[in-house]
Amino acid sequence: MYKTMSPRLRRRENISGYMFLLPSLIFFLGFVVYPMIMCIWTSFTDANMDINTPTSFIGFANYKELWQDPVFLKGLRNTIIIVVVSVPVVCIFSLWVASAIYKMKEGPLSFFRIVFYLPVVTGSVAVTVVWKWMYNNYTGIFNYLLKNGGIIDKNINWLGDPKYALACIILILLTTSVGQPIVLYVSALSNVDHSLVEAAEVDGATNTQAFWRIKWPQIMPTTLYILIITTINSFQCFALIQLLTSGGPNYATETIMYYIYYTAFKLSRFGYGNAMGVILAIFIAILSAVQFRLAKEK
Repeated sequence: MYKTMSPRLRRRENISGYMFLLPSLIFFLGFVVYPMIMCIWTSFTDANMDINTPTSFIGFANYKELWQDPVFLKGLRNTIIIVVVSVPVVCIFSLWVASAIYKMKEGPLSFFRIVFYLPVVTGSVAVTVVWKWMYNNYTGIFNYLLKNGGIIDKNINWLGDPKYALACIILILLTTSVGQPIVLYVSALSNVDHSLVEAAEVDGATNTQAFWRIKWPQIMPTTLYILIITTINSFQCFALIQLLTSGGPNYATETIMYYIYYTAFKLSRFGYGNAMGVILAIFIAILSAVQFRLAKEK
């Protein structure tokens, strides 16, 4: 039918299609592409908030300074620790929970999905306030339970002690990150071809063998998606740091995202902050590419 259209009618349809796409295209160009280009450009300058100070091109000076900046290196280390710990834990725990509940009836299944997804839709400020009370030195529930259980002798300053602060942040991040993967895994497991699973069980396959040989390959696209979004969210950990510790104590919870914010908006060094943003984007892109490659090989 499309081949029988006159050139004029075909052109009108094409124009109509592009007009529908135009609002989204303008938004994408104005709020995604343009900021990305400006971020890369200003990372080679000494841009700051002072409009009276001219911006100068300084080449790779910002990038050279990054690798000599102890705060950035500490933030990079902490960010990598958060990613290495949170990504596999979130994926494994989410898959375990989803495997346990996806066969339930609709009522109990909906209940568990709501319970695990509730922290995702709850405001980050509200979640942080609750966790801050739980970590409180004097009235927090963790110190209360541990002290009354005889596990500790005196209260622990969870967020003020460098030994515990980063682990506390990771724990909060885990509880707010498992909701979406669990929902996705429940959907993926429900769509697995169960006739193949039943055939394998008839042939004597165990539950473990049926999972790895039949279910796992079919949920691999979902796993890849979960790995990528969890990795990006872990690299971009900011709200928890800002609201709980501001990178302290002694930079124990400093992350690249928080240091970018602090450098750009507190120290007014936009060029230096954008250089960190470019490095962060490169790290995320490389890790995502590696995950894609490993998933394809499997």
